[in-house]
Amino acid sequence: MIKAFVVEKDRLRFVEDLQQHRDQVIWADLLVPTKEEEAAVENWIGVGVPTREEMEEIEISSRLYIEDGAYFMTATLPAHTDGDDPVMSPVTFVLAGNRLVTVRYHEPRAFQTFPMRAEKVSTGCTSGETILISLLEAIVDRLADIIERAGRDIDEISHAIFQSSETKATKRDRDFKKILQRIGRKEELASSLRESLVSLQRLSGFLGHATGTEKTSKDIRARVKTLARDVLSLTDHVTFLSQKITFLLDATLGMINIEQNGIIKIFSVAAVVFLPPTLVASAYGMNFDVMPELKWVLGYPFALALMLISAILPFLYFKRRGWL
Repeated sequence: MIKAFVVEKDRLRFVEDLQQHRDQVIWADLLVPTKEEEAAVENWIGVGVPTREEMEEIEISSRLYIEDGAYFMTATLPAHTDGDDPVMSPVTFVLAGNRLVTVRYHEPRAFQTFPMRAEKVSTGCTSGETILISLLEAIVDRLADIIERAGRDIDEISHAIFQSSETKATKRDRDFKKILQRIGRKEELASSLRESLVSLQRLSGFLGHATGTEKTSKDIRARVKTLARDVLSLTDHVTFLSQKITFLLDATLGMINIEQNGIIKIFSVAAVVFLPPTLVASAYGMNFDVMPELKWVLGYPFALALMLISAILPFLYFKRRGWL
């Protein structure tokens, strides 16, 4: 599908037919394009459009390059970011003179919100260059919102680990399993965001080189520098969140070990406490003819009391030594 946009009064306007408005269109957005649509855009822009296989190449030379005077820039962007399992896919930006082409195979939120906003208010999008910068700014703003939400979720996980109100061991055990799953999902999200930000960081550096000529206005160069600084700060923040996630993972595993050690400790103490009564019961369970307590009226209560005392004394001794 081709989404074509023209500029009217500093605002973008969507047009149905690229060929009919080919001289006025400055942005063509290709979403899962067919061969015919790729050929139409290539004829319009004058350079070849990269295929999906070429977009997925990980080499820098395959993602950021200049060909026939056009700048090709590919970044990995997330879609379906309302949950913790975003869809990651490359998006290619082709800047050829005053025209911009974007090629994508998924739906990042910025590609929906930015055209709607640019159609309603004046955003200064008068050329392919300014549209590209504004679109990248919208993408970075969206990534910032995702990172802020992830940070709040990580704070909730931290609260659940260190300030749990549950007293039953079985309930805490189930909670820790859920927390481990949440930590795993947050780590996957942070890794995806870091991958996207690293690609945007490289793209902004390449774009800064492309716009560093005297022909480019100071405003555009300043916006590109600001974009690069924003991407760098978000990358640092995601790195911090990843470190916090690693800490929470270690803390959760430590809490699980403490729970397990506490349970084993209880069984160990119970075994030691009941060992003396078992010894007493074993002694009085022997079948000897000469046993003074056999003829004694208080022999049975005496044996029970002796077993009880032999259980209490080790317990009190462990308590006094601080082993319990």
